Amino acid sequence: MFPSLCTRRRCLMPIASLLSLAAATTLLIMPVVAVAAEEDEAAWPIALPGCPDKCGNISIPYPFGTKEGCYFGAGFYIHCNLSYTPPSATVGGVIMKNGSGYYLENQGGDLPGIRTDDGRRFTWILDLVDIDVAEGVARVNGPVSYDCNVNETYHSISVFVVSVKLSPAFLLSTTRNALVGVGQSVEARLSGQIGSTAANYSATCKSLIDAPSVAQNGTCLGLGCCSAEMPPGTDMFTVSMEHQNNTGWKTTPCRYAMVVDKSWYSFSAGDLYGHELFDRTTASDGVPLVLDFAIRNESCLLAGGRLPAACRSGNSVCVNATHGIGYLCKCKDGYEGNPYLPDGCRDIDECVLRDARLDLRDTYPCSGICKNTIGGYDCQCELGMRGDAKNGTCKIVFPLTAMVVTFGIIGVASALSILVLFKLLLEEKRKTREFFNKNGGPTLEKVNTIKIFKKEELKPIIQSQNVIGKGGFGQVYKGLLDNQVVAIKKSINVDKSQEKQFANEIVIQSRVIHKNIVKLIGCCLEVDVPMLVYEFVPKGSLDDILHSSPKVSLRLDIRLNIAAGAAEGLAYMHSKTSTTILHGDIKPGNILLDENFDPKISDFGISRLIAIDKSHTKYVIGDMGYVDPIYIQSGLLTKQSDVYSFGIVLLELLARKKAALGENSSLIKTFLDAYTQENGAIDLFDAEIIADKDMEILHKLSMIISECLKLEVDKRPEMTDVEAQLQNLKKAYKA
Repeated sequence: MFPSLCTRRRCLMPIASLLSLAAATTLLIMPVVAVAAEEDEAAWPIALPGCPDKCGNISIPYPFGTKEGCYFGAGFYIHCNLSYTPPSATVGGVIMKNGSGYYLENQGGDLPGIRTDDGRRFTWILDLVDIDVAEGVARVNGPVSYDCNVNETYHSISVFVVSVKLSPAFLLSTTRNALVGVGQSVEARLSGQIGSTAANYSATCKSLIDAPSVAQNGTCLGLGCCSAEMPPGTDMFTVSMEHQNNTGWKTTPCRYAMVVDKSWYSFSAGDLYGHELFDRTTASDGVPLVLDFAIRNESCLLAGGRLPAACRSGNSVCVNATHGIGYLCKCKDGYEGNPYLPDGCRDIDECVLRDARLDLRDTYPCSGICKNTIGGYDCQCELGMRGDAKNGTCKIVFPLTAMVVTFGIIGVASALSILVLFKLLLEEKRKTREFFNKNGGPTLEKVNTIKIFKKEELKPIIQSQNVIGKGGFGQVYKGLLDNQVVAIKKSINVDKSQEKQFANEIVIQSRVIHKNIVKLIGCCLEVDVPMLVYEFVPKGSLDDILHSSPKVSLRLDIRLNIAAGAAEGLAYMHSKTSTTILHGDIKPGNILLDENFDPKISDFGISRLIAIDKSHTKYVIGDMGYVDPIYIQSGLLTKQSDVYSFGIVLLELLARKKAALGENSSLIKTFLDAYTQENGAIDLFDAEIIADKDMEILHKLSMIISECLKLEVDKRPEMTDVEAQLQNLKKAYKA
């Protein structure tokens, strides 16, 4: 079986067919090229007005363009093929041939693609990776010449000759690329023409090694890997390979020759063995190749010192191309951007750059006060000093008397500052202790199930970049604390009437250990409003999962697991703790999901503890979209209030429809009206979970919802009964 010659977007034909035609094929290797840009530069225009500045994920800066009127001359045309995902940008052409000497083809501005000619010629297009206007280079994916044996004489896959003709704007960057040969027995050869002179050239390197085990990683000096430099000004070249019978074909069956970006390929001895390098390249698009570009039809020397046509920015300069004829446009010193666009070169703030990046301190030196100017920056010595601050020669110019008076004043001011600072520190310490005592610190210090954190320990986490949740209650932060990922809840207000009860609530919550309840790890009491530290639950809330875009698939077994687990947590709070806990704000946003979609009930910030001999409380206020209407009327919260809220959550989980304030009554009314009809309530459920085999389970789920949503409080089930029914349905579904 011969593999097909395919990349991630294109296929030519099976290798066997190519061999039968005696035509060569090519193999492309995915480049590893990182493109970096300043954040503020990303907002600047890079293309002409009305012209596309991207092809898929690839930026297309002028003088290049993908449409008529959007590029500077035919040599700068980039073809953007929108039929691929993501769209591909291509430039120039590669013809793969055998030793028969098929001619090269210059595609220029023609539409790129794969072509055949009498079944003999195969044309492959250079995929564009990126364009760097400031450097005057483009990076593309280039081809590889390779040869692999299946025995001593038979070559399973062979591409001995690969020829490249670049479009007029480009030359091969001979300073950034090198000819590389890889193999136990291979001679890599590069030949071609220097564009401006049409002079021929040739370069070779040999890798002849009897014992591949002596090859060294990272060295390309002939032992398994060889390299050679090439002359400048190349716009047409051919990569070929001379090979010998490979007696060691079982372990080292393949040889390679390629022109490649020097910074990309580093030789590994493992590339000699088996088909490792071949296998790594068959699913990719080529090796990184660097091309120099320039405006090739004229030079910088124009009458009257005028800038040539391509340099459109008033803050640009013209520089002659390093290799070949033509010129490049550059932004003047102190500016950056696209010099080929009007107003494309914009002033940079050197002072901000040198402060933000240590590597630019030598580029923009300043040992005094830095001030940005248009096209540059000023650097002045600090007050009382004179000299050249850019060269670091500032010297003090105050006389001795002035210095004594000045330092005296500074000393007095410093002493006063220290006194003020000391007083502020004492005041801060007093407030910290006051907050600690007010929030129940003396009581909580004696409880070994809760950890009390100092505010300095939490300060690195409670930063704006760590916010993962925000609402009327305050904010939630994610961070690493004691080598554990945690969520810190910081409220924005506190019920003054409940301050004395806070410590008791924390003690109870810290002792609630259940797999379906978020664990309270600790708290910080040294602030006006205490901060609570919880375990972090990775998948976020049920509300996020149900209503996010794009939607997350939720099979019926997953929803049963969520419903049963949440019910188990509530039943534990109501009936299985020494003190009854009413949540009072059961909603999808307060049910968190771990990586296995196991639920954990959260947000005890507005819950209240009910003594064993009491049946209700007046203090809990929850999300009005999920609150029991009887509680709203009476002001009395009971366990059956949580049951009602759970019924809404179960309905929202199965219907995948938001039960927010303003929609709640209509959603519930629609469900209750439909429940009296055959299959009516089930028609409200999410289509993803409706299946004939599950109709009995869906009917029973509808019945549980209707029982929870009864207006008669005493007819609602206990949470333990709801849990038992859901656990049975979960087991029945698995069976």
